[in-house]
Amino acid sequence: MVKKSRSPSRILLALALGGLITELSAEPLIVATEGVYPPFSYVDDNGQLTGFDTDIARALCRQMERECELRQVAWSDLIPEMEAGRIDFSVASMAKTEDRSRRVNFTDYYYRSHSTFAGDPDRFSDISPKALKGVRLATGRDTIQADFLQNHYTDSEIILTDDLPQTLELLKSGKADLALSDTINLLDFLQQPESLQFDYIGDPLQAEELHSKAHIAVRKGEEQLLEDLNEALEDIRLDGSYERINRKYFPFSIY
Repeated sequence: MVKKSRSPSRILLALALGGLITELSAEPLIVATEGVYPPFSYVDDNGQLTGFDTDIARALCRQMERECELRQVAWSDLIPEMEAGRIDFSVASMAKTEDRSRRVNFTDYYYRSHSTFAGDPDRFSDISPKALKGVRLATGRDTIQADFLQNHYTDSEIILTDDLPQTLELLKSGKADLALSDTINLLDFLQQPESLQFDYIGDPLQAEELHSKAHIAVRKGEEQLLEDLNEALEDIRLDGSYERINRKYFPFSIY
């Protein structure tokens, strides 16, 4: 039987396409984080993004053997930037909600969090809605904490901010009486010398809607990337990388 030889032009086309595919697959992944939430993500003295979230992002990229470009993006812009195709995924301590799930995909969780009030313990101890009537409560807009306060603390004055630093600045300046945020996020603030008058107020809130898990948000249509990230998450937990990063920033496990 005589086999037909492949046309040189077809061979060249196949090689060209193969090179194009290789080139496209090697393009850096664009990864977003906030950069304003120590110890999760912040800019160090050298102007470099660092923190738990950024270290996790870098570990995942190494595990996937992908080049990644980290970008600092404001919280309110994270999902819109993914929808616009300018970001591939974000490692930014984002809770998975029904509304967000319609706009982006989420990996398995990479840490768990609770929410706690912070303020002056000489002024506050009872954190019930009745006790905090008329009290100024600050938290970030478009967060599960904001939804919780608006649903349950209807007689309090709720102040919504753009990010955690703004929330804490209101607390320090006396323009807010209490701040509500992730218990872990508040830890770094409470350990600073200028925050000695402040502490956690009450125990972590037990409301189910505040028992959140942080997930990595992935642009819609990137199913293979979602699968790769989940696999990489499992791998860095098994090889000890996750634990080393955890110990670098926290004295306890947050998984």
